[in-house]
Order: sequence, then C-alpha cells, then structure tokens
Amino acid sequence: MDDKRRLILDQALALVDERGLAAMSMRAVAERVGLTSMALYPYVGGKDSLLDGLVDLLHLELGTSVGDDLAEIDWRKRLRALGRAVRSLARAHPGAFPLLLNRAAAGSSSYWLTAALRGILHDAGVSDREVPRLARMICAFLLGYTTGEITGGLPAGAPPGPTEDRGKEERGLDPAATEAEFDADLEDLAALVEQAAGPHDGLSRCEIPR
Repeated sequence: MDDKRRLILDQALALVDERGLAAMSMRAVAERVGLTSMALYPYVGGKDSLLDGLVDLLHLELGTSVGDDLAEIDWRKRLRALGRAVRSLARAHPGAFPLLLNRAAAGSSSYWLTAALRGILHDAGVSDREVPRLARMICAFLLGYTTGEITGGLPAGAPPGPTEDRGKEERGLDPAATEAEFDADLEDLAALVEQAAGPHDGLSRCEIPR
C-alpha cells in the first residue's frame, strides 16, 4: 500500500470513527487530505473501492495488533489472542467494523483473518478437510458477535439484581461481564477445535458436546 493511498484510507477511517459511515463521501475524504474528489480516484477508485480499502486497512490493523511472530505460541493462546484482537478492533472502529462482515474481501491483507484461523486449526491438528468449514464458522462467530456488540444487535444479558444499577437492564451486561462472557465463548471454541482434532468416526462433521 503506497503512502498516498494509506494516507487517504487513514483519513477516511478517521472520518468514519468521528462521524459514522453515513458521513463518508469522496468529497468529505478529499477535504481531509487537501485534494479534490477527482484527485482521489487514481489512488482509491470510487466510493465502493474506498470502502473495500477500509476493509483492507482494518485487516492490516488487526494483523499488526496480533503480531507475526506466533509460530511458537500454543494454538489455544493464539485463538484467544486473535478473538480479543477482533473485539478490540470492533471497539476502536465501531463505525467501520461492520464492513468486515458485509463486504467482500478487497485485497490480500483482507484474507489475514481467514489465514490466521486456518493456521491455528492446522496447528491444532484439525484435518485439512475440516479446516475450511471450522475457519468459516469461527470467523462468523468472531465478526458476528463483535458486530452485534457494537451495534446493539445482541440480546441483553440477565437483568441486574435489586442492589445493582437498574440502568444496566436497558444496556445489557456491564463491560466486565461481557468480557468474561466473550472469554468463555473463546474457551468453548477451543474445546470444539480440540474435539474436531480428535479421532473421527468417518462423519464429515464433528458432534458438538451438549
């Protein structure tokens, strides 16, 4: 990604962070970088290409936050780190993050999340036949759960007790509780991966423990 394109995408992401996705236009981004709208096209194309560029940028940020030197780290720790990094990215960029769920991958960096998950599953001992399916399932959970959190699309948790802040009933669980719940979900995913990596009876799908 050349410097000019990166500058434009950085400013577009900052605009979405400040004012929401609906406020992003070629003109608004051009004003932030001191160019005309037409001058953006050689670097980012039209608005659709600009949105795809934001997908690219979010994946680059995710890859940077997780880091590249993970080969010697246990796959379970890598899965937890990846899940928490996805959740942190959603909270850092709530306006742009849903693009990861509703737009096609825009470039090589956009495959980073899928590639990372496949690497984790491979190192866990999951068969090559099962890796793509499990990677899609875990990716869907990570992106779907975190998008639901930032958009308010997830069901609220249990209502607070009589001595707690009753306002939490409207907002759902408090931050500490949601973090603990998300970590518990990551542990459930790790357990599912362990089962998928174990002996199979010839079925194409593993049976999820109840």
